Amino acid sequence: MRAVPLFLALAGVLSVASPAGAEVVRFGLVMGNNFGEAGEEPLRFAEDDARKVRDVLGELGGFAPENLVMLSGEDSATARRALISLNDRIRSVAGRPGMQAMLLVYYSGHADAQALHLGTTPLEISELEQLVRGSAAAFRVLVLDACRSGALTRVKGGTSAPPFFLRLDQQLAGEGVVFLTSSAASESAQESEALRGSFFTHYLVSGLLGAADQNEDGHVALEEAYRFSYENTIRASSRTLSGTQHPTFRYELKGQGDVILTDLGRRAERRGSLAFPEGRTYLLFTDTPAGAVVAEVGAHERVRRINVRAGRYFVRGRGADFLLEGTVAVTPASVTVVEDGKLERFEYARLVRKGQAGGEAVHGVQVGYQVHTGLWQEATNCQGPWAAWAIEMEHLSVVPRVGVCRGGFRNAKLSARMDELGAELGVVHAWDLPRVSLGVGASAGAALLHQSFETKGLAPDRTALAGTLAVSVGATYDLPVGFAFLLELTGQTFLFPELTPEGKSRPAAALTVRGSLGLARRW
Repeated sequence: MRAVPLFLALAGVLSVASPAGAEVVRFGLVMGNNFGEAGEEPLRFAEDDARKVRDVLGELGGFAPENLVMLSGEDSATARRALISLNDRIRSVAGRPGMQAMLLVYYSGHADAQALHLGTTPLEISELEQLVRGSAAAFRVLVLDACRSGALTRVKGGTSAPPFFLRLDQQLAGEGVVFLTSSAASESAQESEALRGSFFTHYLVSGLLGAADQNEDGHVALEEAYRFSYENTIRASSRTLSGTQHPTFRYELKGQGDVILTDLGRRAERRGSLAFPEGRTYLLFTDTPAGAVVAEVGAHERVRRINVRAGRYFVRGRGADFLLEGTVAVTPASVTVVEDGKLERFEYARLVRKGQAGGEAVHGVQVGYQVHTGLWQEATNCQGPWAAWAIEMEHLSVVPRVGVCRGGFRNAKLSARMDELGAELGVVHAWDLPRVSLGVGASAGAALLHQSFETKGLAPDRTALAGTLAVSVGATYDLPVGFAFLLELTGQTFLFPELTPEGKSRPAAALTVRGSLGLARRW
């Protein structure tokens, strides 16, 4: 279903000027429902998106708490009663000299072309539209947000049906209206698991909190907020399987210039500002990493300051190959500077193992030097270089590895040289400690063994193919810029054919101990 999202509400209600001298009272009904009809997959973020809208309207939009009704998970009968009650109050305000009323109705959840699905109880769109149109408010805005998403995002509000349109040429009665859709008519509006909400609402709220204040005058204007939301929605959605999402905009207000949506100086007694360093993207959560996503400041944004409620926040900064994480405290009427040096640094391999890297794996080359004990009692250690390509995932790492080494033995009658070329495939499970990561793994592979001899008698070269089985323990120490130092101790069994004194072949096994040092680079 095509969405007419939050920005329409904010622009239509917050920014329309009233006649000279008129006092404007704002009324809002904000609804979110994660559940729809039987057979519709429950949503995760519809009610969260509605709460974000409620907070923006209440904190920065001038909606008094008694005039802003929030319904979360309620049925259609409750929604109908709430809207009728608001209309009764609006009539009492609109009838007073020098008074004007505004009405905003917002819904996030399941829907089809005919009705909103508030749980198993439908609310006909035609009835909802009549209730909004019939209001005595001078400005009336209806916001319907039913978004869709794909494999990396989730479907929101989607039963297949002909689309319901609030046409861009259709004006609500009153002095003005602004239309903004989160996607073009042929596209899906998407929400993100990482952002815990829709792309568009996330970037809109971030912009209204200050990230869109391009002229840094302490106010976020309509054009600034829309441009910020548009550019970031396109950038973020272009990386999803559903494809790029293009917000659309139409602005029709009588006699208005640049329209201010938010005043960043409001509620200074309980709000403060966060200022972020340049060069990387920062995501802000309430209190802990499990808290709600508050806002985002992108790596390429010129404006690096946002306005938030005073309190404790969790900050995550994303670099090219690492994350910075930590907590900050915002105090009222002050600016708190986020300092990278006070945040804890995590390389991406650790973040993949925590399920927090925004990707499924980290890849990286490993090179080093190895030594293992001889395959028989008289043999010297076999030593040489090795190389591997590690694929590090959340639960296991897969490590294909090749190596060569040279050893041998010498006695009174004979000296021998053995060259070994080995390949193996290993799996490793790692545990991350504050400074190092410890791993336990197992591997299987094969080795080509070649022996050449020096003797006064006749001793032809021998070549044999051996199978290998191994278990290992290791430690990894992360270095800057994606590098890491590796240390590993391995017990490895070689299974190979052995010649008897009579010249016959028999199966043999040798247990060796291998030590490896190495350097890794991850991407």
